[in-house]
Amino acid sequence: MAKKKDKKTDKTNAVRLVEAAGIEYVLREQDISKGFLGGVEMAKMLNQNPKQVFKTLVTVSSSGEHFVCVIPVDRELNLKKAARHFGVKKVEMLLSRKLLETTGYVHGGCSPVGMKKPFPTVIDDSAADFETIMVSAGKVGLQMELKVGDLLEITRAAMDNVTDEIDGI
Repeated sequence: MAKKKDKKTDKTNAVRLVEAAGIEYVLREQDISKGFLGGVEMAKMLNQNPKQVFKTLVTVSSSGEHFVCVIPVDRELNLKKAARHFGVKKVEMLLSRKLLETTGYVHGGCSPVGMKKPFPTVIDDSAADFETIMVSAGKVGLQMELKVGDLLEITRAAMDNVTDEIDGI
């Protein structure tokens, strides 16, 4: 997998960090002019397997600790499994309006790489089924495909089962 850069795409913090680490990646950009796409729709638009395209979700514990969960777009986060993984009693989703100030990223463009500060991170263990997965590159409409092992290393993440199937998908 070679590094590919689109001349029209400004480098995001996530892309800069991946490049600085010498990690190979492929950028994929989709047209978002018609509005925000859900993860499954975006995967289909990119002709990608939704099980191989991951979204980044940020959670918060009752004591204010933040945790990052990277899960397939065709699954949903199980908050109890996530809390168990991080060794806390309970987590809930971070309010969307607090995402930018907490991570430096906006809703729909949140990358697990290059947040304002590193948070404990888990990648759903379904990622082990693939050599590469796609995650946000730090901007709405911009995805990067990279090896699962490289993503684990750069985010210092662990793998665990933190998701449930979504009915009907």
